[in-house]
Amino acid sequence: MKGYIFDFNGTLFWDSAYHEKAWQKIALQIRGNELSAEEIRQHLHGRTNPAIIEYLFGHTVDPAEIVSISEQKENIYRHICLSLETGFHLAEGVPELLDILKEKQVPMTIATSSERENLDFYIRHFQLPRWFDLDKIVYHNGSFAGKPAPDIYQIAAKNLGLLPSKCTVLEDSFSGIRSAVAAGIGRIVYVNPTHHPLEPELEDQVLLIINDFSEISIGQIVNR
Repeated sequence: MKGYIFDFNGTLFWDSAYHEKAWQKIALQIRGNELSAEEIRQHLHGRTNPAIIEYLFGHTVDPAEIVSISEQKENIYRHICLSLETGFHLAEGVPELLDILKEKQVPMTIATSSERENLDFYIRHFQLPRWFDLDKIVYHNGSFAGKPAPDIYQIAAKNLGLLPSKCTVLEDSFSGIRSAVAAGIGRIVYVNPTHHPLEPELEDQVLLIINDFSEISIGQIVNR
């Protein structure tokens, strides 16, 4: 394995609960009731805003309305992040891991379903240029299908100048794991801070499961 591709939300930054809280407010506005736990697993995490919004409506939505609702949701989400007394930081152990990979000159990038405004928010607050070439980060810009389609990880591997089979992906969502599998990614690490078991069909697709980054050694991720 030569390259490493990181999902961001729920993987490098454990913000799943903040997104859920923001989307629940939007769900109440759109359909009058909140998303169930199963809906959150299947239709929220790893999905793009347009896909989530159209799921909530149950039909195709005008692009201008999607933009308006997306902006409302992300404003709620960013307000939650900035109001945190603790928790607004990369997951414990992530900076140390990225430092080592950077020192070893291991090709790496981020592939996120977030849109540009949120990516810029993360770049500012988490100092991502310390580790990543910003031009190689893949984010949702509307030009390709979102997870679980393979596009995002195929593009990320191409940005690293590598075949997908030569890359390792770290992911927290089932849709993201399916995307990595469909893209032909060589190794997949399931980052599982919520201790939620993999769906049976995905168990054979994952090399390693970690609940936090203290469980992973540089030998595991680089040499296995």
